[in-house]
Amino acid sequence: MELNDYRTQIDQIDEELFSLFRKRMEISKKIAAYKKENGLSTYDETREKALMRQAEKRSGEALCEYGKVLASTLIYLSRSYQNRLNDDFPLGKRIQNALETTKKVFPKSATVACQGVEGAYSMLAAERFFASPEITYHRSFQDVFAAIENGESRYGVLPIENSTAGSVNQVYDLMRKHQFFIVRSLRLKISHNLLALPGASLEDIREIVSHEQALNQSTAFLSSLKDVKTTVCANTAVAAKTVAESGRKDLAALSSRNCAALYHLAVLKESVQDQGNNCTRFICIAKEPEIYPGADKTSLVLSMPHKPGSLYHLLSLFYSHGVNLTKIESRPIPERDFEFLFYFDLEQSVYEEGFLSLLAELSENYEDFRYLGSYNEII
Repeated sequence: MELNDYRTQIDQIDEELFSLFRKRMEISKKIAAYKKENGLSTYDETREKALMRQAEKRSGEALCEYGKVLASTLIYLSRSYQNRLNDDFPLGKRIQNALETTKKVFPKSATVACQGVEGAYSMLAAERFFASPEITYHRSFQDVFAAIENGESRYGVLPIENSTAGSVNQVYDLMRKHQFFIVRSLRLKISHNLLALPGASLEDIREIVSHEQALNQSTAFLSSLKDVKTTVCANTAVAAKTVAESGRKDLAALSSRNCAALYHLAVLKESVQDQGNNCTRFICIAKEPEIYPGADKTSLVLSMPHKPGSLYHLLSLFYSHGVNLTKIESRPIPERDFEFLFYFDLEQSVYEEGFLSLLAELSENYEDFRYLGSYNEII
């Protein structure tokens, strides 16, 4: 026989396989309806383990491992399909309610919580989100989340990642502990400047203070200085204020030109960050979901079983829905050994057909699943 003859046989077998596959999924559809009618969970661990044992026996010793992969995939696809058919779930209703009740225009004015002091980059981001925000300043990112939860402020503004220094891990870790929803995001161009008291010179400087991210974003400039130490503080605006109140001409801050004017400081050197296109992404959060017209990004968080194939199955699910992932961030779960939470940003419109079905599948299949919001991003 020639190669094409063997391929013809493969094609015939595949035709039979996919015919059986369609029949199998049709029965899965009926099972989904039965489970829904009788209040049963889609996931049945006992049944799935029994199917895996059968797969090992049916495959034979030589193909046992391949048979397990095939069975695992079929089980996952069946469960996924059953979940996809169920868009009548609490989160789906909450999202539908948000779509119906959110005003059609993003507010121009609101109470907004920011970390730091006047002049912070979070303040500049808040002024991009809102035309006339009523800003309250807080000592830490933790306090910003708390201000949203206790109703002190309607919105909070937080930095989440930088194009040079990467993710703001402290914010990601706090996201796990607090209930909130992202309602909008933006990318803010960041320019760090060396600020000091009027009359000071670059040669006078022996200590530079700033936020850890600002220092990390300016390593080339800082390494060029001799006998100058760096000190981390809570915020770039706090750094500028510290210099202004210190009376020290040997102390400088990495901060914005806005803070130079605000705290009457001199700019010793402009734009000292490593990258000219240095940008920080900020999110605007609220206590309840608010979904404004044009929401084409969605953020989610979940944990996965600590076993082979978990990430593969999840990415396959996104692929089957035609979803493009723009970010994956993993953070350790402190109370669980070697287990992680995964944060995902999706290019997925909340209005797209199948969106709620995707969420239904994720909420049923994965622990710690949370929907963090659907929103658009200001460029």
